[in-house]
Amino acid sequence: MAESESGQDKTEDPTEKRKKDSREKGEIARSKELNTLAIMLAGASALLIYGAGLAQDLLELMRLNFSLPREVLMDTGAMASYLLHSGKIAILALQPVLITLLLAAIIGPIALGGWLFAAGTLAPKFSRMNPGAGIKRMFSAKAVIELLKALAKFFIILFVALAVLSADIDDLVRIAHEPLDQAIIHSAQVVGWSALWMACGLLLIVAVDVPVQLWESHKKLLMTKQEIRDEHKDQEGRPEVKQRIRQVQYEMSQRRMMASVPDADVIITNPTHYAVALKYDPEKGAAPMLLAKGSDFTALKIREIAVANDILLLESPALARSIFYSTELEQEIPAGLYLAVAQVLAYVYQIRQHRAGKGKRPDPLKDLPIPPDLRRDS
Repeated sequence: MAESESGQDKTEDPTEKRKKDSREKGEIARSKELNTLAIMLAGASALLIYGAGLAQDLLELMRLNFSLPREVLMDTGAMASYLLHSGKIAILALQPVLITLLLAAIIGPIALGGWLFAAGTLAPKFSRMNPGAGIKRMFSAKAVIELLKALAKFFIILFVALAVLSADIDDLVRIAHEPLDQAIIHSAQVVGWSALWMACGLLLIVAVDVPVQLWESHKKLLMTKQEIRDEHKDQEGRPEVKQRIRQVQYEMSQRRMMASVPDADVIITNPTHYAVALKYDPEKGAAPMLLAKGSDFTALKIREIAVANDILLLESPALARSIFYSTELEQEIPAGLYLAVAQVLAYVYQIRQHRAGKGKRPDPLKDLPIPPDLRRDS
């Protein structure tokens, strides 16, 4: 079982953040054997597909350079022209094979672990220049495994090569008696099939190496329970910091709420435990809106601001509790309270008219109609 520097066992699966950080550092599962297999299969397939054309181009190239006329030999400037022409033939002949090998070299690495470019891996690491660390790596378990894989590849390819040579011995003898053109094409086919069979011999090593690389990569990413807790704290924030942020946010919201109290039309109280501030704008045609609400000390502050700004205080315990529990700040009151609040606003309007000397003082409000589902008794 993997063990961390703190002595705790790494038994927990890696988190998404751990996986992401690992990819950014270039630490993902890679198999050199899979890359080698992809390139060998691609090269052998390219020889089998394009071998005949490649052989014909090579024959043309040999005829061009081995049968020079006398006037060309006497021309000092002809060599440059022949060199350029020969290079063009060689590039065009090798182009399909080279493109196939390039694609294999790209697809092979990304077949395991996906596409990844980590710029950090390009930076020099002076720790790798430490001779002591280098010697330690030479005699590590990983070095022994790499040595065993190299020996396995050697013996497997040797065995396959001997088997292919034994099977193709008749073809190899027959090539020596064929015309040159046919012999070159035949040789390309023999080389292609031999390379293909040797590449297939690596399938056994790849079948073992890929799961091993995936297991080692997963093993490196394993975490201890403490590492998961620390990561969670780093992502979510320290409890004391989160508490302070919530406190600051609450204080800011309270200040904004208290600043809106002077705009209220009426303050409905419990009378001491709850206070809610309502405003109704007839021009907008919407329902009354809750500007502020609070209990105990906050309710006291709302009442003090209301008195300072000559806003009517109305005692209605049932309605105050219903609005307090059913309505959020800067939201309209629920439809079930429309009738009760309408009576309150009408009462407020009559009080204002009375204070302005335009009418008699209205009678105190009786029990207001509050639906049972919105009523709160405590």
